[in-house]
Amino acid sequence: MQWIQSILGSIGVKAAALFTILGDEMVVILIMGFLYWCYDKEIGKSLGQIAVVGLVVNPILKNIVMRRRPYFDNPGVKCLKPVHAEADIYDIYAQGYSFPSTHSTNAAIVYGGVPLFIKKKILWVIGISMALLIGLSRVALGVHYPTDVLFGWLTGILEIILMTALYKKVKRRWIANMIIFLIAAIGIFFCETEDFYNALGVMGGFYIAIEFEDRFVNFENVDKVWKCILRLLGGFMIYLVLNFILKKFFNIICVSYPMFDDISRFFRYFIVTFSMLGVYPLLFKKLKI
Repeated sequence: MQWIQSILGSIGVKAAALFTILGDEMVVILIMGFLYWCYDKEIGKSLGQIAVVGLVVNPILKNIVMRRRPYFDNPGVKCLKPVHAEADIYDIYAQGYSFPSTHSTNAAIVYGGVPLFIKKKILWVIGISMALLIGLSRVALGVHYPTDVLFGWLTGILEIILMTALYKKVKRRWIANMIIFLIAAIGIFFCETEDFYNALGVMGGFYIAIEFEDRFVNFENVDKVWKCILRLLGGFMIYLVLNFILKKFFNIICVSYPMFDDISRFFRYFIVTFSMLGVYPLLFKKLKI
């Protein structure tokens, strides 16, 4: 890792930072939003069901293994892009543990999962390349050991295989999702980092949203570019505004009652996810977009 960082140079650091951004929350939201709101909502739901499991499994594993990030214990390794730039880079609660790499798992599931549903050879090339580059960027930036990345890729691949097999056998999706959520919630008793509560909120919001959409919304996908752009822009704005408002609101509460910090994180991500996937599509028919 020290050797990689020694040969990166300023351009290499910028390139690694760019590739790692492609595995960040915002980019994943845009990709999943395109699939769900525009291209094929059933593919979006199917891939989303796999992705939310990956989001929760990783912090659970991290809090079991409790491996500190490379730069914590190796002075020769620099943290070139922390998980949360506004927090202390040595704050475990904010920066999270190292093993396995969530970016690598996300990349394996999202970029590797898309070609499974949209069967085009070029997507396989893009998907594998992106997963590799995102994983390697995490090592270059000093926030993950190579074994974190390797296990992150492996976790993502296993989750695709296992969850795909599960949903093929289970007829009532909501029952499977409820059981998965209850099992994941066990992490409340031992997880000490914020990423777990964020992910659990996303999982809960996603599961409720897709059932809500099935029963009360039932929107249709679009084949017109301008409508797709409007849907994506609208969803992105809702995410930014709602997340900002809820973050400010819950921060005010947590200043007086710090014990509610983890709970507030769960509800913030739950509300944002449910609003984007369940409530927001109600506007598609009303606004004819």
